[in-house]
Amino acid sequence: MSKNQLVYDVNDKPAFGKNLVFAFQQVLAIMAATIAVPTIIGLPTQIPAAILGAGLGTIVYLLFTKFKSPVIISSSFAFLSSLSTALCFGYCGIILGGILAGLVYVVLAIIIKFAGSKWVSKLMPPVIIGPTVALIGLSLAGSAMGDITKASGAAINASYNLVALFCGLVTLITICICSTQKRFKMGRLIPFILGIGAGYAVAAFFSIFGYACNVEYLKIVNWQPLVDNFAALGDASASVGAKFQSFLNYPDFALIEAIKELVTGNVSEAVNTATKGVATTLTWAGVGEVALAFIPVALVVFAEHIADHKNLGSIIGRDLVEGEPGLCRTLLGDGVGSMAGTVFGICPNTTYGESVGCVAITKNASVSTIFLAAIMCIVLSFISPLMALLRTIPACVMGGVCLTLYGFIAVSGLKMFKDINLGDNKNLFTVSTILIAGIGGLSIKIPYALAGDGTVTKTITITSIATALVLGIIVHAIINAIEKKQGGDGNEEEVKEEPQSLITGAVAPNATFEVG
Repeated sequence: MSKNQLVYDVNDKPAFGKNLVFAFQQVLAIMAATIAVPTIIGLPTQIPAAILGAGLGTIVYLLFTKFKSPVIISSSFAFLSSLSTALCFGYCGIILGGILAGLVYVVLAIIIKFAGSKWVSKLMPPVIIGPTVALIGLSLAGSAMGDITKASGAAINASYNLVALFCGLVTLITICICSTQKRFKMGRLIPFILGIGAGYAVAAFFSIFGYACNVEYLKIVNWQPLVDNFAALGDASASVGAKFQSFLNYPDFALIEAIKELVTGNVSEAVNTATKGVATTLTWAGVGEVALAFIPVALVVFAEHIADHKNLGSIIGRDLVEGEPGLCRTLLGDGVGSMAGTVFGICPNTTYGESVGCVAITKNASVSTIFLAAIMCIVLSFISPLMALLRTIPACVMGGVCLTLYGFIAVSGLKMFKDINLGDNKNLFTVSTILIAGIGGLSIKIPYALAGDGTVTKTITITSIATALVLGIIVHAIINAIEKKQGGDGNEEEVKEEPQSLITGAVAPNATFEVG
C-alpha cells in the first residue's frame, strides 16, 4: 500500500482481469445519477446515449489531464433547469447549450493559463471549499433516502416500502462489511459490486413471490426493461432488424437527432412529448434564451469543479489544482468533455462525486481503471440486454449504494474542517452561510421573460449549492477586506478585547471559571 494509503496509486495498473471488475464497479457507481438526468428531462430513451456521452467525455477529460486525475465525468444535475429550457428548441438547443457551457470552461482555462491559479485558491480557501464539498453530499441525502424506500416494480405503495428498505440496508451493510474486513483483499476492492449483488438477490427473492402471488408490496424489481428488450424475438411479424436490435443497438446520438431536425424542420416526437407540444426548432431568439440558461450556470459550476478536484486531491495525496495536471487542464478536460458528452450523449458532463467516493472507499485511484470504465460505458451503450439489465437494478439497492457514496462526499468536506479555526468569526460566518443557505435550498431564479400582464414566464435557476458557494465567497471577501482595513488603522488592541468567536461570546463573554 502506498504512503497515501492507496492500494493502487494513480499510475498503477492492476491486472487486466481485476481491472475489468474494478472498472465495472465504477460504472455501477455512476449509473444511477447518469440515467437519472435524461429521465428527469423527459427523454428516457436517451439513457444509452447518456452513458455513451459519459464514456467519451471521460476519455477526453483523461487526455487533457494527462491521465493524472482519476475520476469519471458524466451527466450534470446542475444543468437540469438549463436543459429544460434548451429542450424547448429540440436537440439543436441542447447541443448549443452544451457547447456554450463547455466554452465557458475553455475561456476560464485560458485565463488561468496566463494569470495562474493562485488567485483561485485565495478566492476559495479551505473554509469555503470544505463546507461546499460537505454540502454537495448532504444535498443528495434526500435523493438517496427517497430511493432506498422505493419498490421499483410496485404499482402501488411506491413512495415507501419496508421490504425495499430492507433490500437497501442489505446492500449498505454488505458494502460496509466488505470495505472494512481485512481477510479478503478483493472484497475491499469491489464492495459495491458485492453490495449491489447481495441487494439485488434479496430484492429478486421477494419479487418472485410478489409476481407469482400478485402481491404489489413485494414487487421490488421491475423486469419490464428486459421484457421490452426481447419483445421482438417473440413477435413473428417483427423484422430481422428489430430482432437484431434486441442484442445490439446504437444510441440515439443528440447530433444525429439534431441533424434530423434541421432536415425535416420539425422537432422529434420524443421532444414534443417531453415538452408537452411546446417545442419548436431553434431560432435566433432561442439562441439567446439557451445562452442565458447555460452560461451563468456554467460560471457558477466552475466553483464546484474546483471543490471536486480539491476533494479528489486530498484523497490521492496530490494537488490537482495548483500541481499536476493543474486547474487549466482539468477545466479544459471538463469543458471539451462536456461538449463531447452533449453532442454524443444528451447533456453537459461534470466530475462525479460517486466516482470520487468509489476511489476513496476502495483505495483504488488507478487511472487505468477509470479509462477502462470509460471504454466500458461506450461498449455497454451498444449492448441492448446489458443496458436493459442495468435498468432493472432496483432504486432501493442503488439507494443503499448512494447512502455510502453521498455520505462519503459529506464526510470528505467535514474532514477539511480540522484545519479551520471556527473560533474566528470570519470562518464561522462563512461556514454557516454556506451550510444554511445550501441545506435550506436557497436558489436564485433570474427572470428573463415576462407575459403581457407582467408575470414572469421564464427564469434561469442557479442551484442552491452554487448559490451557497457564491454567498460564502462574498461573505468571506467582505469580512477579509474589513479585517485588513481595520488592521491597518491601529485597532488591533480593540479587536483583541472582543470575544474571538460568537460561539464563546454567546455563552458568557466575560465569564471566568475556576476549578477548586
